[in-house]
Amino acid sequence: MKPDFPIAIIGAGFAGIGTAIQLKKAGIQSFTMFERAGEIGGTWRDNTYPGAACDVPSHAYSLSFEPNPNWSRAFAESGEIQDYLLGLVEKWKLRPHLRTNTEITEARFDETAGTWILTTDEGDTFTARAVVSGVGGLVDPAWPDIKGLQSFRGELFHTARWNHDFDLTGKNVAVIGTGASAVQVVPALAPQVARLSVFQRTPAWVVPKPDVRYSERARHFYGRFPLALQASRLAKFWMSELFGPIIFLNSDRLSAIGQKASLRHLRSQVSDPELRAKLTPSFQFGCKRMLISSDYWSSFERENVDLVTEPIEEIRGDGIETQDGVLHEADAIVLATGFALGLATAPFPVIGRGGRTLDEAWSPGAVAYKGMTVSGFPNWFVLMGPNTGPGHTSVLVYTEAQIHYALQAIHKLKDEGLRYVDVRQDVQDRYNAGLQKRMKHMSWSSGCNSWYLSADGSNHSLFPGYASEYVIRARRFKPSEYQIAR
Repeated sequence: MKPDFPIAIIGAGFAGIGTAIQLKKAGIQSFTMFERAGEIGGTWRDNTYPGAACDVPSHAYSLSFEPNPNWSRAFAESGEIQDYLLGLVEKWKLRPHLRTNTEITEARFDETAGTWILTTDEGDTFTARAVVSGVGGLVDPAWPDIKGLQSFRGELFHTARWNHDFDLTGKNVAVIGTGASAVQVVPALAPQVARLSVFQRTPAWVVPKPDVRYSERARHFYGRFPLALQASRLAKFWMSELFGPIIFLNSDRLSAIGQKASLRHLRSQVSDPELRAKLTPSFQFGCKRMLISSDYWSSFERENVDLVTEPIEEIRGDGIETQDGVLHEADAIVLATGFALGLATAPFPVIGRGGRTLDEAWSPGAVAYKGMTVSGFPNWFVLMGPNTGPGHTSVLVYTEAQIHYALQAIHKLKDEGLRYVDVRQDVQDRYNAGLQKRMKHMSWSSGCNSWYLSADGSNHSLFPGYASEYVIRARRFKPSEYQIAR
C-alpha cells in the first residue's frame, strides 16, 4: 500500500467541503479541492439577491456531523449559510488543501496506472487515484432565449449574479420568472422600487413558510444541549418524509391535500378573484417544484406591483413588449430564470476507459449507479448525480449518504492497493431500469413541463421515493457490484 494516495475533490460547495471533512476525520490528508471561483460556497456564494434564503429548515440544511446551534432563523438566509461554510473551512483547516480560481477543463483516465489526469484552464495537470465530483447544479445561470435581450439599454442581470452596485430604489423594475428565486426576490423588491412588473409564464403552487427568528435563549439552549438540536433536525426530516408522498406521488387524492392548502393560502393573501385566477396553477401539485413563501402572493396586492401574464414578444431598449403590443417600460430587468443544470452532459470533458467520454455514455440520458458511479469511469464518484435530487426534503441527506459511500470505496482502493473499481454495466442498468419503472407513479410525470425533465420527457434528476430509502440503498459499498483491478 502506498502511503501517498492523491484524491481530487472538484467543487467547494456543501458536497466538496463535506467530503474534505470526512476525509480528514478518517485520517486522510492527501486530497486537493479544486474550485473554479475565487471562494468556496457554490450556490450560497453566488446567490446573494435580496431575500435569498434556503427553503429547507436550517436545522436540517446543515451537515449532520457539523451541526450549527446558532442559526438566527428557522430558514437561514443566504449569507448566513455561506458564513457557516466558511467557518467549516477554517475549523477543519481546509485552506491548505484548497486551490481556488482553478477550473478543471478535462479529466482523462489512465487505465494502466489506475489514475485520473486532471487538466486545468491554465494548462496544469494533476494526478489523482480517486476523484470526487461535487460540481453541483445550482451554479450556472440559465439565460432565457428572448428576442432582443441584449438590446435592453437599462440594467440587466440574473438573480445568481446580482449587481449590488446598482441601486433599484425608486426604479421601474421588471422580474422575468416566477420560480424559487422569484418568490424570494419579489417581496424583497416590492417595497423598495417605484414599480415592479412580474412576468409570469406559468403560476406555481405556493405554501406558507413557517419562518421564525430564533431567540438568543433558543440558540443558547441548542448549543448547550446537542441532543435537542439533533432531535429538532430529525423531527424536521421525518416531517418532510411524512408529507413527501403528497409532493412526489402521482395521486389525485394526495395531491388534492397540497392543492387545497395552497389555494387556502392564496385566498388569504389575494382578495381579487381575477388576480387569484391568474396565480392559480392548472397542473398537479408536485409536478413542478413546490414553493414556500408567506409574502410572495400578497406582494401583488400592492399598488406598485403588476402581474403580467401576456407572453413576452421581445425586449426593446426601454422595456419589455408583450404579445398584446403593450410596452412595459423598465429601468432594470431581473432574470429569475433558474439555472442551466446540464442534466445530460458532463461539466467538462471526462474520458474514461477505452477513450469513451461521459457525454457519449450519457447520450441516451444521464445515468449512474445509485447516482454516484458510472460504468467505464473507474474511481470517479459523483455527488448529487443523476436521480439523486429530492422533491420534498433536504438535498444534504442524499449528499451525506453519497460521501459515506464514496469514502468506503476510497478506503477499499487505498487499503488493498487496488488499481481501480468500476461499477459493472449490468448492475448499473438493472438499478436504473428499476428507477425509471417507478417514474410513472411520480407526480412530475403527470404531464407538466419542468426542469426536472429531459428533452425526451424522462426524469434523470430526482429520486423517485423517500430520502430514507435512498440512504438505506447507499449505506454500503459492495465490491461484488464492481469490476476490480488489482
